[in-house]
Amino acid sequence: MAIQLSRRHLLQNLSRGAGGIALGVAARSAWGSEAALTAVLPNKEGLTLLNDRPINAETPAHLLDDLTTPAKYMFVRNNGHPPIDIDAAEWRVEIKGESCVKPQSFSISELKSLFKSYSYDLQLECGGNGRSEFRPRASGNQWTTGAIACPNWTGVRLRDVLEYCGVKEDAVYVAYRGGDRHLSGADKEVISRGVPLRKALEPEALIAYAMNGEPIPVMHGAPLRMVVGGWPGSVSGKWLTEILVRNQVHDGAKMTGNSYRVPCETVPPGADVPDEKMCIIESMPVKSLVTYPRSGVSLPVGQKQIVRGHAWAGDLKVDKVEISIDFGATWQSTELAAPANRLAWQHWQTELRLPKSGYFEVWAKATDELGRSQPMIVPGWNPKGYLNNAAHRIALHAV
Repeated sequence: MAIQLSRRHLLQNLSRGAGGIALGVAARSAWGSEAALTAVLPNKEGLTLLNDRPINAETPAHLLDDLTTPAKYMFVRNNGHPPIDIDAAEWRVEIKGESCVKPQSFSISELKSLFKSYSYDLQLECGGNGRSEFRPRASGNQWTTGAIACPNWTGVRLRDVLEYCGVKEDAVYVAYRGGDRHLSGADKEVISRGVPLRKALEPEALIAYAMNGEPIPVMHGAPLRMVVGGWPGSVSGKWLTEILVRNQVHDGAKMTGNSYRVPCETVPPGADVPDEKMCIIESMPVKSLVTYPRSGVSLPVGQKQIVRGHAWAGDLKVDKVEISIDFGATWQSTELAAPANRLAWQHWQTELRLPKSGYFEVWAKATDELGRSQPMIVPGWNPKGYLNNAAHRIALHAV
């Protein structure tokens, strides 16, 4: 079945490279508004449009309150233009590379018939989530807190497919290539990243064909996506066309230079860091989010109030989540649920009462199973603004 969702808007975006206009004047003048968003992302009401070339949009914290993220509230992170026409019945993924014993190609129906399918809740977070808080300012999409989601993914295990095709003893990395198109219109690779073999062989690493029990939406990688939870979302390649088994660290687009890398040693803010001093980001740091109540609301003094959200820690589990309403002077424990499965976020909840009238902030601080907690301020400046896991704060007004 062919998928042609938003074809008109994708064509408009593609035409911009030749001098066309992707958004109308009204939408452009209301940048970040609902009108601008719906012009390029139907069915994503409430998200904040950060960029339309490529399309990138983040989710306000209060819309991430669901235990499993629905498609309409999942952030969008693109590096190029999605494929315009997708025929899932004809789509194929090739398994190849210098360390692949028996290169092969599979249709989606062949993947389903040859391999057992699994479903996992897997958290995907953009490596640049929180970039807007870095000073000096880091280039790139100015994400605040909403480049995180935890949908349920269904697919076949990457390791089962790799074992079927055979992996040579010299294999060290597994990477992807996708069907997205370069912004320039040229026949150039948009993004091609990967993970070490040990990560690719984890049982939760999937070649996914469904999200929340439905075919993957176009903006989230239809019809096939490599999904590897706990690491930067950029290793979960959309519109999957190739899996590469490499005998070296992959050197595809956005694997080299300072892309998805941070200084191997801490540096002062604003420092120039040579490429050879940059290290690839792997497991994401511990982090949490307050999803209820919505920031900025007014609450009666002394009234019992539920506060809840999610926490995650890359490859690790979260050990505890605490909140403070007195700017970190004291901390209150919360009830923390176990993850639905490994690499899923964890839900936390507690009650509080605002003791007097005035302005309050709720700070949320998670600690992982190794005892590492979120910092209160933006940590570890780096040239691309990655890995900001500072405590999330929301504002409340007691009346």
